[in-house]
Amino acid sequence: MNNFNSISKYSFSATVALIVLLLFFNRYTDKINTYKITENNLPKDSVLVVSRLEYKEKLHGFWLGQCIANWTGLVTEMDKIGNIGDIKTGDFYTMEDWGKPDQPNIWSKNPNDLSSTIDFVFAGKDDIWGADDDTDIEYMYQYLHSVNNASILSGEQIRDGWLRHIKKEEENYLWVSNQTAFDLMQKGMTPPETSLPENNPHYEMIDAQLTTEIFGLFAPGRPDIALELATLPIGVTARFESEWIAKFYVIMHSLASYETSHLTINNKLRWMANEARKILPNNSYPAKMYDFVKKRHQEGIAWEVTRDMVYDRYQVNQDDGYDITSRNLHCNGCFASGINFAASIISLLYGEGEIKKTIQVGALCGWDSDNPTATWGGLIGFMIGKKGVETAFGRTFSEKYNIHRTRIGFPNNGIDTFTNMAEQGIHIVDKTVQRVMGGTVDYEKDLWYIPYSQNNLKTQKYGVIETTEE
Repeated sequence: MNNFNSISKYSFSATVALIVLLLFFNRYTDKINTYKITENNLPKDSVLVVSRLEYKEKLHGFWLGQCIANWTGLVTEMDKIGNIGDIKTGDFYTMEDWGKPDQPNIWSKNPNDLSSTIDFVFAGKDDIWGADDDTDIEYMYQYLHSVNNASILSGEQIRDGWLRHIKKEEENYLWVSNQTAFDLMQKGMTPPETSLPENNPHYEMIDAQLTTEIFGLFAPGRPDIALELATLPIGVTARFESEWIAKFYVIMHSLASYETSHLTINNKLRWMANEARKILPNNSYPAKMYDFVKKRHQEGIAWEVTRDMVYDRYQVNQDDGYDITSRNLHCNGCFASGINFAASIISLLYGEGEIKKTIQVGALCGWDSDNPTATWGGLIGFMIGKKGVETAFGRTFSEKYNIHRTRIGFPNNGIDTFTNMAEQGIHIVDKTVQRVMGGTVDYEKDLWYIPYSQNNLKTQKYGVIETTEE
């Protein structure tokens, strides 16, 4: 009798859980967009040819650009989040504040220890870049691909990697959704269950969009494949709007490999962003945020005014379904995916394809300023490569990187180099090209041959880029 009762209770619980999951799935699938590039003209051979040697230099630029932007953005992180609720931070920064004294953030009464003024933060040639949350999870994912000889990571591989390389008791540089997902993993839960709203109340926070961009670089020119690689890592912490935003960034990073020598970097970035916009459901607040910022930029409105308009529209007035303010979250949801996405689009468009200006606008824009800034610093760094980053800043940089600042359990006591990290990335792309894309690697000529579609363009079309218009 006792056994029967136990079984009955279990069956009832399982039924309820199944119903909840089915309802969630219906909501989820109703909103998802399928990403396609819809250009009319196709490459003659329908194959993207990419130099592995040049790509390695670009990956070096990715890691370097991320680090510069991340550490620069940390100076102003959470200095300015608006004047709603208990925490009020006064007027937002403008470009006039660049080079002036840094103001205290929401956690401290003192300026940031990194720099007393709002300025670029560099690791000198003989110094070591420290890991931070904008680079360390991506580093970990790249490492997991290598040690598991995997093209697509499983939920178990992700969980085991997190448990192996993230500190459990002391400061572990995880917050909101990442920390909750980690807590759930320690209890035995496996992604993507760690991002289900009933398990992770922080699923709308920023975490996924700053930890998964690299998957776009693992699938050059093939955003469909990039999303296949990235879906589960994104699903560690994000659902719905935060998930779509993370996918937006992944698509842009994949599209960066298209041959577009006839376009300026600025025009290429705009094209990439417009293509990535297709993943955002038109009725969602990320899509409306993107369209709102883009329109203000086209109208010639100054970025500071656009940023103030974004603040009023989304945090003060809660337009377009963005209801974070009414939820009374800590710091008014300053870690939320949405408001930081809007800020990122401001820095992207108004940065005009210049890595220095993009970082400056991103650092001054407000909210979680290191995260969007690091995303674009890494992407532009990839597009211009290591040498391009050095030319833009007029100096050389250290290539040493200390992953053990934030994570544990890596070789060489955690000290790595961007050269080695780029080489590791090359080998992951080798596997992706051959195993997932159906392409080939010519090791003699050091080239990848990547089909634009696995089905000879019968189901999806990936075209050449002709337009320079927004």
